[in-house]
Amino acid sequence: MSDCLFCGIVEGTIKANIVYQNDLVVAFNDIGRKAPVHVLIIPRKHIVGVLDVTLDDGAVIAEIFQVAARLAREFGIADSGFRVVVNSGPDSGQSVFHLHCHLLGGRQMSWPPG
Repeated sequence: MSDCLFCGIVEGTIKANIVYQNDLVVAFNDIGRKAPVHVLIIPRKHIVGVLDVTLDDGAVIAEIFQVAARLAREFGIADSGFRVVVNSGPDSGQSVFHLHCHLLGGRQMSWPPG
């Protein structure tokens, strides 16, 4: 989508601090960091949000979680614990309507999160 911030990052027309990418996903540091490690993991395919995921998206959804695990290990937060968050819709805090997971870690998390 031409007006989607994350599609621009996928296409390379918008700069981001990319920490990982492959044929299915792109992962980059969140500019509004909420933890010492705060990485966004997005599918290359434009999917608006959780309500728009189909069975055909199974491989990309699995890849998002595989990349989250890989990056948690690489950033040294796998053993201490981390959070993977997906916001869906405006009331949840979703501000970019391109499916994305937040990988957060490197500090003690509180509960409830909101």
